[in-house]
Amino acid sequence: MKKAVLFLAVMFVVGVSAQDTEPIFEKVGNMVKATYFHDNGDIAQTGFIFNGKLHGDWVMFNVEGKKIATGQYENGKKTGKWFFWKNDELSEVDFTDNRIVQVKNWNQGDAVTVNQ
Repeated sequence: MKKAVLFLAVMFVVGVSAQDTEPIFEKVGNMVKATYFHDNGDIAQTGFIFNGKLHGDWVMFNVEGKKIATGQYENGKKTGKWFFWKNDELSEVDFTDNRIVQVKNWNQGDAVTVNQ
């Protein structure tokens, strides 16, 4: 009996302290805001879904919480300017209808201002 109580107590503590990594979906107007998480509980990506497809602004983060990508979807397809960060490099990628049209790479020494 003592073993069963100890087992239940341990399971309760583990269950309470475990990070909830299930996605969260919230209705916002006629769209759904989606938030996905890394295994450590930090946000992996967030954005919107419209009619079952990715739509609007999306932002992605690495496991340390640093922004690694931002851009827009239109009816499930990447569109417009997307920005990807990796170490000291920023890549600006232009998409049209989910296809890469142009890529510009910026290094830390380059003067760049990105308002997103």
